[in-house]
Amino acid sequence: MKKSPLKTFGLIAISLIFSIESFSQSGGTSTYKFLNLTNSARVAALGGNFLTIYDNDLSLALANPSLISPRMHNNLSLNFTDGLAGTNYGFASYGYDFSKIGSFVGSMQYYSYGKSDNIDEFGENYGQFSAGEYAFNVGWGRMLDSVFSIGANFKMIYSGLETYNSFGLAVDVAGSYVPSETFAASILFRNIGRQITAYTSEGVEPLPFEIQAGISKKLAHVPFRYSILLQHLQKWDLRYTDPNAPVDPFTGEVEKESGIDVFADNALRHIVIGGEFVPSKFFSLRLAYNYLRRQEMKVSSRPRMVGFSWGLGLKVSKFNFSYSRAAMHLSGSPNYITVSTNLGDWGKK
Repeated sequence: MKKSPLKTFGLIAISLIFSIESFSQSGGTSTYKFLNLTNSARVAALGGNFLTIYDNDLSLALANPSLISPRMHNNLSLNFTDGLAGTNYGFASYGYDFSKIGSFVGSMQYYSYGKSDNIDEFGENYGQFSAGEYAFNVGWGRMLDSVFSIGANFKMIYSGLETYNSFGLAVDVAGSYVPSETFAASILFRNIGRQITAYTSEGVEPLPFEIQAGISKKLAHVPFRYSILLQHLQKWDLRYTDPNAPVDPFTGEVEKESGIDVFADNALRHIVIGGEFVPSKFFSLRLAYNYLRRQEMKVSSRPRMVGFSWGLGLKVSKFNFSYSRAAMHLSGSPNYITVSTNLGDWGKK
């Protein structure tokens, strides 16, 4: 039976053991892109795929292992997202603390692409095929002293796209500075790894390596916390050729932007700004703006709210619920749902 080829992604060279080489971090330059999916409703509401808030929220540990702490002991977190075009993905995490060696979080994530028609270049239909990707993660974190913490995630990755299969390994390494309950700063090196077995005989592909950093600060006299996240720090220029760029009517050439405009545009593409209003420990509201997402995903004639995200958190009895929406494109916005609880609370009278 004739099969249509499935396209995978291009090049970033990263070595897991001996070296790290950083190249472009734009769409279509690496495989296993599902590793960078937003893994919780709280993270989605605050605009990115990681946070630097140091509390007992287990759903933050997968993206920033230096936040793993004893306060996550016996916590369970379940996350689900309905993606676009019938896709969906989810995460399940559990935390456990070993006082002498640190705290651990085990996570399982999946991405389901659903079923697709297997059609060749001549329009011949050979039925349907399914596709999915999975990763099992073991995270570890501990305090070095009273203000510094470190953490790491070890990831075992499997991808099955029709009859094409691949296996890979990766690690995340992170460090945080937490001088108080109201302030935290982190730096992360994500997806340092290697594809062990390739989809085809053309060879292995690189993973979506990225350097990230950020801070969060809770104001002293207002129930509000802001976060400033920095993304894709391994590459300065995140711009691309815009087919809708204005053209000089006399020369027919694309009008050049000033150096200041280019610098400002590049700088803003690295920044995600979010805020969390927490009037009580039972309720919170969240809002954020991701400039890079807006520039890459908006339709120029109808930009609407692309790049913005919002959400809320609610504590009911022994459960913590979070819900958010992130405007990815004019065609739709995913819904993010997170439910978490501490299993130890269920044994208390």
